[in-house]
Amino acid sequence: MSSGRDERLPFLDLGPGPDAADVREAIERVIARGWFVLGPEVEAFEAEFATAAKARHAVGVGNGTDAIALALRAAGVEPGDEVIVPAMTAAFTGLAVLAAGATPVIADVERDTLTLDPAACEAAVTSRTAAIVPVHLYGQAADMAAIGAIASRHGLTIIEDCCQAHLATAGGAPVGTLGAAGAFSFYPTKNLGALGDGGAVVTNDPGLAERVRQLRNGGQTHRYVHALPGVNSRLDELQAAVLRVRLPRLAALTEARRALAGEYRSHLPAAVPVPERDRGHVYHLFPIRSPRRDALQAALAAAGVETLIHYPIPLSRQPAFAYLGVRDQCVAADDAAGSLLSLPLHPRLRAGDVRRVAAAVQAFEEGQTTA
Repeated sequence: MSSGRDERLPFLDLGPGPDAADVREAIERVIARGWFVLGPEVEAFEAEFATAAKARHAVGVGNGTDAIALALRAAGVEPGDEVIVPAMTAAFTGLAVLAAGATPVIADVERDTLTLDPAACEAAVTSRTAAIVPVHLYGQAADMAAIGAIASRHGLTIIEDCCQAHLATAGGAPVGTLGAAGAFSFYPTKNLGALGDGGAVVTNDPGLAERVRQLRNGGQTHRYVHALPGVNSRLDELQAAVLRVRLPRLAALTEARRALAGEYRSHLPAAVPVPERDRGHVYHLFPIRSPRRDALQAALAAAGVETLIHYPIPLSRQPAFAYLGVRDQCVAADDAAGSLLSLPLHPRLRAGDVRRVAAAVQAFEEGQTTA
């Protein structure tokens, strides 16, 4: 990838990379074996991912949304229960709560890190609250010490949304192990990505892990015996084989992301990037804030730099959740949604690419100041 000023810099590059030969070999292995669902590749990946996540168990499922929903159900969340979620996240976090049969309660986020605001979380607790789903947004852990204390005071279950936070830590502890379970996504753009959809639930609770295994496979205890109203959400053998190839590279790729983020921070004004609260941040995304976000995005596009917005509509303003009546109650999320812009950050970037992007941002900001 060139850092030349005349060449377009894409937000992400998902084309064949250094692992291409290994990925093809893994796919051929599955095809030759002729076993495509819930076989030896899934079983091996579950063991390997549990080790990487420093959890006792991992259960492969169809996607990250199902991972949240099934973890909630396995933890005992039922229809009529309420589950607190942050306003700044992908809509799928809230949709997973609905899929579990519960009601999402949307709480505002902290103004700086944009993760779940503990004060807003505690204010949202009612007699019907059963669980909290903190989101480790952009790869940075939520304030799990404060959220854990809230859960303890009120007897609530924590299911961590780790879909952007593979190998992240909170205060040195691995995410996904700080509550009852953690939910991961292996969508192709994630830090650990498959060639399609995939997800996993990690937990230290053997009973919860077994319930997820049962729920993901139609609620079966034995073949054709459906003891629970489960779903069809099974990580397939092809995706598991690809993930097994990529997992050993994840630690090094994570360090590459952190180095690139450090390069951005050294070349951007301190007030522009979303701050790093915890050194366990794994930088799935690198968002910055600008009161002139749309003009900045246009200027970067003109300079050949592709950017994206994560997320332009908070959960509190999503039409799917309008019935909850919280449209105007998440002020920090509203402000962030109008000012955030995600810059390119992935392991195929070079330091020169980062400096090029940072220089373009700096030039825009200086131009606005002198205009």
